[in-house]
Amino acid sequence: MKKSKKPPPPIIVSACLIGLKTRYDGSHSLDKKLVKFLKDKPFIPLCPEQLGGLPTPRPKSEIVKGNGVDVIAGRSRVRDEYGRDVTTAFIRGAQEVLRIAKYCGAREAVLKEKSPSCGVRFIKRNGRTLKGAGVTTATLKKAGIKVKGAG
Repeated sequence: MKKSKKPPPPIIVSACLIGLKTRYDGSHSLDKKLVKFLKDKPFIPLCPEQLGGLPTPRPKSEIVKGNGVDVIAGRSRVRDEYGRDVTTAFIRGAQEVLRIAKYCGAREAVLKEKSPSCGVRFIKRNGRTLKGAGVTTATLKKAGIKVKGAG
């Protein structure tokens, strides 16, 4: 009898990168190269901000100072463009993504660059691109999940 090969673990992917309209403004950030790469691979599209309870569309948000590591450590906050503190939603969303990743055995993620949630190498603040990770990326990396940026 042939032994069945265990399928590879799924890859966590920012939902907006595969064309789902989950971005803050109700749009997407379709990355055709990523979709092609994922074609024959198991993946799970997620939006941390939605999982944290924020609506779509929603006001644009930014990490006030530092990056996602600082938010997780309690040294910074996330505020929307109207000044409302949305830190709790961002942390809750990041924790939900981590919970799903652990449940499914995911060991890697591909997340949207320049996002306060998903930014891997870069986030945006005051219209400028800065080095730093978003809240979800920081959460996943802290748990040992490999995170790559796209879009």
